[in-house]
Amino acid sequence: MSLPDGTRALRLACADLNGQARGKRLPAHMADKALAEGTRLPLSVLNLDISGADIEDSPLVFASGDPDGLARPTGRGPVPMPWLDTPTALIPVWTFHEDGRPFDGDPRQALAQVAARYAAAGLTPVVATELEFYLVDDTGDTPQPPRSPRSGKRRSESAILSVTALDAWDGFLTDLYAAAEAMGIPAEAAISEGGPGQFEINLSHVADPLRAADDAWLFKLAVKGLARRHGCAATFMAKPYPDAPGNGLHIHFSLLDRTGGNVFDDGGPQGTHALTHAVAGCLAAMAAATLICAPHGVSYDRLVPGAHAPTGIGWGYENRTAALRIPGGPAAARRIEHRVAGGDANPYLLIATVLAAALDGIEAAAPPPPPMTGNAYEADLPQMPATWDTALDLFATDPVVPRLLPTELIAHMVRTKRQEMALTSELDLATLTALYLDTA
Repeated sequence: MSLPDGTRALRLACADLNGQARGKRLPAHMADKALAEGTRLPLSVLNLDISGADIEDSPLVFASGDPDGLARPTGRGPVPMPWLDTPTALIPVWTFHEDGRPFDGDPRQALAQVAARYAAAGLTPVVATELEFYLVDDTGDTPQPPRSPRSGKRRSESAILSVTALDAWDGFLTDLYAAAEAMGIPAEAAISEGGPGQFEINLSHVADPLRAADDAWLFKLAVKGLARRHGCAATFMAKPYPDAPGNGLHIHFSLLDRTGGNVFDDGGPQGTHALTHAVAGCLAAMAAATLICAPHGVSYDRLVPGAHAPTGIGWGYENRTAALRIPGGPAAARRIEHRVAGGDANPYLLIATVLAAALDGIEAAAPPPPPMTGNAYEADLPQMPATWDTALDLFATDPVVPRLLPTELIAHMVRTKRQEMALTSELDLATLTALYLDTA
């Protein structure tokens, strides 16, 4: 692997539990060593709260002497970071213990374990993500829609599928697509969404869940970095404005067998028993795993009835009010869309939990409830946790969670969220919003 032409600086970074990039800056002349060996990082850096502070009662900090781990290149990169003034390349890394064992507190390692389970079962997940985000003016005490580069006006009205809204931000979107291409991110269609300054961009289906999560993580970095170059901020915060739609991070997935056939395809619109078993697994884990889909207190402002985000635990065919949707289209592309997560979810943990739950359902041949029709908000369905503390308690105690994620990661996640809960309870609304606008 070689550096992009003109590279003068490096970043080595991994994703922490909140999906934040943590790592080091190195001069470009250290590239050969960095690509061959990576670097050393305290394992505790994977387990920081949303403000970037150590977790006070974490065994990774004082109790163990805050030891280093090995941060090794993932094999993705180096990729350019075109939002920086200095020509810079990013080398994504993931973490291991000194003896070479994967560090179970690393979100990417958690997804690798799930991918290994699928490989052992002779299945390959094909995964795509849909990412929604807002462009915002965050220079004041509260966020507001940015001024249009074309008209200079702030537009607060809905602009669903507006070509005019896309045209107004043509410069930003053009730079974003160029960055995605340079970074190897398979960006597809962009649309203007229902909120002022809100957009959605789909990433292609790839037959590698680690690659799909890498794509989503890198894409978030690019969106946020390029927005600053265009005079505004970008946020994947689940609900930046109380009266506008929230940001989602939807996961689409199908499964290939050893011959390359889609095991969800029965030649018709209904899908196979494998599909319905996967649906059953996802539904069975949905309440316990809500914390992964909605990791912050403000995430629950999005998960309310009638807000274009699911609240009931149900599924249906071509039904966007359901938590799980089976899209129409050609039978060969039959898949499941998991619609619960907000844009602030960690893509590694999200894809890991969704795929692990689906495999649980397949292995148990679990039957789902009947598919629902009509408006899910009006249906008699089990409900997801409506508050952060309820979701955290379920995540910490429900026996389904250790089947989805490593027990060490679960313990770190619980400590992290309890500390964040205490932290955010002390912040006023403006400070809290500013924190999540920058980090989500």
